[in-house]
Amino acid sequence: MSLTTSLRSLSVRVADGVAEVELIGPSKGNAMGPDFWKELPEVFDALSEDESVRSVLLFGSGGNFSYGLDLPAMAPVFAPMLSADGMDARRREGFRRSIRDLQESVSSLARCAKPVIAAVDGWCIGGAIDVIAAADIRIASRAAKFSVREVKVAIVADLGSLQRLPDIIGEGPTRHLALTGEDFDAERAFRLGLVTELADDVVGRGRELAAIVAGNPPLVVQGVKQVMNHGREASVQAGLDYVQVWNSAFLASRDFNEAATAFAERRPAVFTGN
Repeated sequence: MSLTTSLRSLSVRVADGVAEVELIGPSKGNAMGPDFWKELPEVFDALSEDESVRSVLLFGSGGNFSYGLDLPAMAPVFAPMLSADGMDARRREGFRRSIRDLQESVSSLARCAKPVIAAVDGWCIGGAIDVIAAADIRIASRAAKFSVREVKVAIVADLGSLQRLPDIIGEGPTRHLALTGEDFDAERAFRLGLVTELADDVVGRGRELAAIVAGNPPLVVQGVKQVMNHGREASVQAGLDYVQVWNSAFLASRDFNEAATAFAERRPAVFTGN
């Protein structure tokens, strides 16, 4: 990978052993559309193999980490399921594979040999929580705001937050946040242990931490990550596989249609359980 790479959704800069990966859109609030899901694993798999890289800093541009999944841009992924006959197994299997591919994009952070530090400013919503949960260190600005919001759009979160957050913040808090979909601020994220530091200049502090990690023995640093990940990998993957099947069976619903319509019409959704 070149020292400076500009893609559509990410910008990558490598210097002094640290790779900085910046979310740059193109959607509002760095929302995660097709470009993001394609480019994220390409970038992190390349950084994993790049011997000049010892640590990675991930952050968002424009005052936000990410608004999460770009629902309008990702409509082609959902449309076949929503228009399909409920007995169309081929369409459901295709949708399951689409979920798997998105999961693999997020998991590229976890499987990256180099430690990943996520520096969160502004909003970090839905799919963005999945992404930071796959990082090794999470810090936030005092202005950061978070939400495990999938329940609000009639989706069981399926990209890793339900599998990874219990190990980070505990099962009780994970259930609370995933079942309510409520917003929470940086202070609460810190108390829960979702982030380990609050900083006035979160990217600056992220650079300091990335430099500290990069200055340690690289094989030892990578070994720490691999050893700590080893015991969790099987259970995380089992949970990811299960939610693929769950959502391919149940996501296509009147409630999901209502959520999408309400989002487009900028009104509260009314769910019926159908």
